[in-house]
Amino acid sequence: MNKEWVAPLLRSLLLIAIAVLLLMPVVLTFVSSFMMEREIIANYSMLGKTDTSVFVNLKWIPDWVSFQQYYKVLIATPKFLYLFWNSVSMVVPIIIGQAVVATLAAFAFGKLRFPGRDGLFFLYLMTMLMPFQVTLVPNYLMADRLGLLNQPGSIIWPGVFGAFGVFLLRQFMLQIHSAFIEAAKMDGAGYLRIFLSIALPMVKPGIAALVVLLFVDYWNMVEQPIIFLQDAAMQPLSVFLSRIQDDALGVSFAASVVYMLPMVLLFLSAERYFIEGIQLSGVKG
Repeated sequence: MNKEWVAPLLRSLLLIAIAVLLLMPVVLTFVSSFMMEREIIANYSMLGKTDTSVFVNLKWIPDWVSFQQYYKVLIATPKFLYLFWNSVSMVVPIIIGQAVVATLAAFAFGKLRFPGRDGLFFLYLMTMLMPFQVTLVPNYLMADRLGLLNQPGSIIWPGVFGAFGVFLLRQFMLQIHSAFIEAAKMDGAGYLRIFLSIALPMVKPGIAALVVLLFVDYWNMVEQPIIFLQDAAMQPLSVFLSRIQDDALGVSFAASVVYMLPMVLLFLSAERYFIEGIQLSGVKG
């Protein structure tokens, strides 16, 4: 028996099994979003609750396909779309702002030589290693002094100047051969021209990876809005979804599908650049 194909086959079967396990909750959520609310309650409420056993009935095919949940989420509940816009209005400025700041800072840390560069980068990187709970009080006090509490700016500005983007894109800047920059200098190009014409086009995969990672991170944020935005009407959709099951179990599935749709579409559209960016950067999840 030829054993050369055994290891690849086992590896493929293992990867398929892992993929199925990871996709099961997504598929189950999508299927359940087309069930009627009474069917969802019957399947996911603990109807078998007795003194000895409790079970949940997982159904992969609805008895009746219904768009009732989507009607409640998208039409009958204007609050959902309003909070959806809150999420967009916070996440998009953070992504654009951090991409611009991180690209410029990464170029400076990776290709410019100035006194204290490495030490400054190390200090800047330390802020990325600190958990949210450590920086919570300083950020809160700073937002309070700047008058940003209960304003979207209390979420946007710390996100714009996050350190992760600088760290990620600096890895790409270090891979740009110095010969390109020296040749551009000999042709009379300044640093701005070098940045726009050489560095920026060569780090496009890294920018794509950064956009996807930032979108997933800030689209799912919950702690920051709860702390910095006391007004529930200003909070993003992620906070609303964390509480929706207490009000209506049936609506939660349709709301979850609509909520994760932008992330899925963004990843599919930038999949090639995202994978290439992660591979080139050397960052592992």
